[in-house]
Amino acid sequence: MRSRKIMLLLCSFILVFVAACSSGSGGGSAGNPSGDANSGNDAANASAGSNSNSGADVSTGEEEATGTPEMDFDMGGRTIKWVSWYSEEIPEDNPDNIKRKENLQALMEKHNFKIEYVVLDYGEYQNKITTSLIAGEPLGDIIRVARPWMIPTLIKQGLFHPVDEYTKNEKVFIPQYTNEYSNFEGRGYGFRTGILGASGGVFYNRTLMNQLGLKPLQEYVNEDNWNWETFIQVAKEANRDTNNDGTLDTWGLATASILVPAMASNEATLVKDGKQTLDDPKTLEVLNFLSRLVTEGVARPTEGGDWTEPGQFFRQGNTLMYAGQDYEMDGFKTDMPDTDIGFLPFPKGPSGNRYQSFNTIPNYLTIPSAVENPEQLVYIYEKINDIDSEYDYPQQANFERLFSTEEDIENAKLAGQSMKIIENNGAYPSMPFYEFQGEILEGTSVSTVVEKYKGPFQAAMDEVWNK
Repeated sequence: MRSRKIMLLLCSFILVFVAACSSGSGGGSAGNPSGDANSGNDAANASAGSNSNSGADVSTGEEEATGTPEMDFDMGGRTIKWVSWYSEEIPEDNPDNIKRKENLQALMEKHNFKIEYVVLDYGEYQNKITTSLIAGEPLGDIIRVARPWMIPTLIKQGLFHPVDEYTKNEKVFIPQYTNEYSNFEGRGYGFRTGILGASGGVFYNRTLMNQLGLKPLQEYVNEDNWNWETFIQVAKEANRDTNNDGTLDTWGLATASILVPAMASNEATLVKDGKQTLDDPKTLEVLNFLSRLVTEGVARPTEGGDWTEPGQFFRQGNTLMYAGQDYEMDGFKTDMPDTDIGFLPFPKGPSGNRYQSFNTIPNYLTIPSAVENPEQLVYIYEKINDIDSEYDYPQQANFERLFSTEEDIENAKLAGQSMKIIENNGAYPSMPFYEFQGEILEGTSVSTVVEKYKGPFQAAMDEVWNK
């Protein structure tokens, strides 16, 4: 039980970094080294009137086809401080980032400003940022913030500028981060470029698959038949006693502790609009799925290891599948050089209509309300990142480095196209998330667990939303 708690706690922290710090090759952005600007249709042009309250001189000039019209302002030599838990300085590691660096240099000369990248230790980050904002002396002009740190408490205090009127250029900005993940009472307070986040899915040992004579797992995706039922079927087929000594020596699934990706794959939630949703039909489907993994002996049982145990099981070469994030392939390639490793999206749940990745703690850039002229800062960020990419798709260079087949690359692209936010104890500190999941994984009936934890879950949410 304790090992599960430790494993899930650390994974929750890792997810924060996944969304912000995954590889920038193949089009890493200035504001977020996690990949390309979001592709798609040209955004509606932002109107000059949206900047009319800035106090800056605005020249509409010739309106650009894909973004905010050119603005003319002088920042008087101001130093823009950009605060994060990692350096957001633009690396010159690929053609796209070189373009961004050139854009930044031209913007600094035109608008007369400098930029300073401030890095704070993650362990102290939230406290330092919160203290400075409440004191009216923010540590930076642009600050990376995780959603649960600001919503609802800091937003209710009016400590951030809404930015949704400045982020219309969908060639640069990811709409979900402004319109959904940082939304509060109809306004968006955060912005990001790059990608939605890391592609979550299922790594599988193709070498072991072939040794066991299993149907190629890629065929399930090709047939649009990769779902929870076929996932369980495959895992059971790989649970074998190959030397006839009476005990299993190959396993199909590294762990049953996959609540969060399963929630995402079924379009389920633990929380919605400040209310617990443990007895929602979609959530119950997820909990019964996890219960099956345990009670039917589908997943490899724990040996009492720490949070790295499932990955270590996979590295042993005798476990077929491991649910994880795209960036983990680097470690597998290093530790398993002679093994052919494939990647699939996480299987669809019965109420899911597409493959999903997930995030538990979305983060984005914000501008404190004590900072003047927020539209100028968002404009600068937009113009840095408004480039014509040298790559065919987001994460191209990174995926081509990580994955060995076109099918694996397509699966990673597919998995990253949609991101479901699953709020848990990262947003609600008093939520007994680990205890709740632990009882499911120990085989306690779903109905019993749900009835036991509905009250404590709601109390944890009330504690946050009723402050």
